[in-house]
Amino acid sequence: MTEKSRILEREEYIEQAHMFRALSERVNPSQPVQELLLMLKQEILVTTRLPMAIDFLLAELNHAGTMGTAMKRMDHYFSPYQTFLVEMAEADVGRFDMQRATTILASEAQYRSDGGSPAGMFFFQFESLSRNRLSYDTGLSAMSGDPVYSPEWTAWILQIRHRLGLVDLSDLVYVHSEFARQRGNIDPAEGQQATILFGEREGRIAMANRRKEPLFFFAALQRQLNYPKIPEPPKPDTATVLIPRLLRQLEKMEVRLKMLEDEQREKGIDLSKFYGRPAEPGE
Repeated sequence: MTEKSRILEREEYIEQAHMFRALSERVNPSQPVQELLLMLKQEILVTTRLPMAIDFLLAELNHAGTMGTAMKRMDHYFSPYQTFLVEMAEADVGRFDMQRATTILASEAQYRSDGGSPAGMFFFQFESLSRNRLSYDTGLSAMSGDPVYSPEWTAWILQIRHRLGLVDLSDLVYVHSEFARQRGNIDPAEGQQATILFGEREGRIAMANRRKEPLFFFAALQRQLNYPKIPEPPKPDTATVLIPRLLRQLEKMEVRLKMLEDEQREKGIDLSKFYGRPAEPGE
């Protein structure tokens, strides 16, 4: 595993949050991301390193057409999880797009600037994986390289990659909480007292949500730890499907009504228009 990126100054995260938030609000298919970044560069504080990072992003966009490759090379500035989200948005796989990625990144950067706890950051990042159906294996590997996590956190995050699906997250959190330590619980996987990563409050929430729907667990954690809410995936636009279908139904109804009107006028139904032109000799 590569060396972790460093925790940046608070003003860096504030400017990152502004950049990602502006991108999520202004991004649209008709305007290249390069133009948006050029405009945003004028808004960013020049006392931070973000304008230089934007220059590098622009160079990579013009050369390769992606931002993820540039962010990966700037691992001293952007965390692996930030890079992971951008790469997933640029992969054009599934419904995870750049607007949703930058919305999550804006909230994450803001939480960093507010001095968010490792536990809150873990739940925020993990919930963003879960709600957007992103790869747990790749996503957790990216999370483990975040500078907000201590070596104990990093080892645990890499460990649970192989246990998720076999063990509920609420059980994993409970066993590694202060609340479980007070009750003398032992980690079944280690056969000894588990490393304490979560506080008493997180342990209580985890115990109360064992064998329950994971969304209830995340909702309770978000309320109690006050980390940012994960943006809901956009609902599909039913109008793009229903309107053409309704138009086809109306056309069929018009044809049937015309046939009924012809029959009522005692003209009978002219079936000749439903047949093709008879083939001419020699055709």
